Amino acid sequence: MKLIDLHAHSTASDGTASPRELAELAVRQGLSALALTDHDTVLGYPELKKAGEELGIETVPGIEISTKFRRAVHILGYYIDPHSPHLEPVLSWVVEDRDKRNREMCRLMAADGLPVNYEDMKNRFGPVIGRPHFADLLVELGLAKNVRDAFDRYVEKGQRYYVGRTILPIERAIEIIRLSGGVPVLAHPFQYQLDDPGLRELIEHCMAQGLRGMECRYSGYGPEQSAYLEKLAEEYGLIKTGGSDYHGSNKPRIVLGSGIEENLRVPYEWLERLREAAGK
Repeated sequence: MKLIDLHAHSTASDGTASPRELAELAVRQGLSALALTDHDTVLGYPELKKAGEELGIETVPGIEISTKFRRAVHILGYYIDPHSPHLEPVLSWVVEDRDKRNREMCRLMAADGLPVNYEDMKNRFGPVIGRPHFADLLVELGLAKNVRDAFDRYVEKGQRYYVGRTILPIERAIEIIRLSGGVPVLAHPFQYQLDDPGLRELIEHCMAQGLRGMECRYSGYGPEQSAYLEKLAEEYGLIKTGGSDYHGSNKPRIVLGSGIEENLRVPYEWLERLREAAGK
């Protein structure tokens, strides 16, 4: 069976492999296709596309946009036009807002005498910096036992170094993906810790905005969880997708194409339906 991975991150956001290295790894893993879904950016796709053409692996332009529907939710977009005039202004705003938040967090830490510098963080972790990176630094500085402890005592909402962001409404994220020629897909549904009625409410709200698919197979999801999501997708007429959410050494347990402990197998047929929905 031909296998694919529709959820991977590169150094263009918070992954540790370059887009070309991702393509090379996908070939070694025996994958037939790979989608690049960096957070809030499409800057890595030209490099992936070129490498894919040279190495003989199909590539898919994608994105993962951070949104909000009562809580943080991620929306994937597939087959978007990286050069769409609808995309760049919004993504630039997202990056500027994130940078503003991060610089303020660095200022608060520096005011307490912590050796934290934003430019140094970007050189170390890449262009997309989030609270997990700040938590890592707090652990290294001996101020927290682990990342969870760092969140609980320092960077979670209400704590000393927390600074909020202006998150894009989920309706706007889906609209941008559609205007850019892409197919909007709900990412990793179990991450939102919703019960069945809550997840259905989220799905139905997103479908009213133009949602077309749902990620049904994902790293760490067992057979029963995936079966539940696949049945739900079929019930709502949503396209089924799947991916590892590979980040390289930033998420060392996750293997491109096969997830955690080889629990992931995403068939090529799912990409065919996705491509059809995009009119490709």
